[in-house]
Amino acid sequence: MQALIQKVPSISFIGAGGSKMQIAFLSKQIESSKLENQEASNTNFHPQTTDPHHPIKQFENWIEESAVVGLWDVLKKYSYFRAKFSQFLLQLQEEKPEAIILIDYPGFNLRLAQAIRRQKLPIKIFYYISPQVWAWNKNRIPKMARLLDLMICIFPFEKELYESSGLPTTFAGHPLVETIMASQKETPPLLRENDLLGLFPGSREREVRHLFPIMLQAFRELTQVDSKIRCEAAAATPYLAAMMQSMVREAGVLISITIGKAPELMQRATFGLVCSGTATLEAACYALPYALVYKVAWLTYVVGKQLIRVPFLGIINILAGHLIVREFIQREATPRALAEEALRYLTDPQACEQVSKQLTEVTSTLHGQGAYHKAAATIISAL
Repeated sequence: MQALIQKVPSISFIGAGGSKMQIAFLSKQIESSKLENQEASNTNFHPQTTDPHHPIKQFENWIEESAVVGLWDVLKKYSYFRAKFSQFLLQLQEEKPEAIILIDYPGFNLRLAQAIRRQKLPIKIFYYISPQVWAWNKNRIPKMARLLDLMICIFPFEKELYESSGLPTTFAGHPLVETIMASQKETPPLLRENDLLGLFPGSREREVRHLFPIMLQAFRELTQVDSKIRCEAAAATPYLAAMMQSMVREAGVLISITIGKAPELMQRATFGLVCSGTATLEAACYALPYALVYKVAWLTYVVGKQLIRVPFLGIINILAGHLIVREFIQREATPRALAEEALRYLTDPQACEQVSKQLTEVTSTLHGQGAYHKAAATIISAL
């Protein structure tokens, strides 16, 4: 959004997303309002914001409510998503924007794209951050090619997949990777600390409840083998930090918990236990040897097991085409298994160095030389 504003100052937005998108929207609204007032004072014309033909633009922060994982979570909130779908479609009918940018979230967004086409709304449909259909249903790609006008992807192998179905596609680079690489150029990386285990149980309450107790028990087993091993955990919010602190007291172990400092811990730790998701890519960018940990509701796992068509869950292993970091999923995610894997690296500097090198080789392929600006330029060109 910020890159689009820089390139086309007259652009305006409606829609729904997260808090950062809402801030970008509000900043643009304030700027536009000042410009309108200035023009009005110069021409003695005062726009009427109550005019029904001059609707007030809206942008909704729905990230907390919409952040669900798996079939069971979706079923529990089905009525909520149905209502939101109708609301957003009505908004598109009334506002008639020039284009819509769909971000990941295929279960909702591809249905919305289909509804836009079915109702023949004159809206160009762009997709930024490709849904991982290549992992669970490649047959959807030809259908997406019929629905969409443009795909902007963040992994290089996706470009060929979509273009082979006739969908114009641009590889823009991975913005997270670029952000981390830029920060490392500006600030020297922190030194690794021997015998330090980092715990990264996720940014959602459900993830923390499922994974953090297992991670704590793994640390307890580690200390029984080697008392020199220390542990720190990264919490995404104060609320999660308080929850995690309660779990630490119950487990009877000594662990310090930081809030919002996962990047620092990823640089200092020798090894990490990381919840599956974006954090695994972030850890790879910091060349932190880690184990991927994943547990979901039983129904979600059973359904997912039938759908997944790739040999690995972690994006690093998928990109590499072979196993770099071990994946502990569902029943395999036991305290004993995690403790054994952590101990292997905490006691073997050579193994750590080898994995760190492999992680760096993989993440270096994701640099797109200005991901956000490349995405924005592609969107402007398509318009």
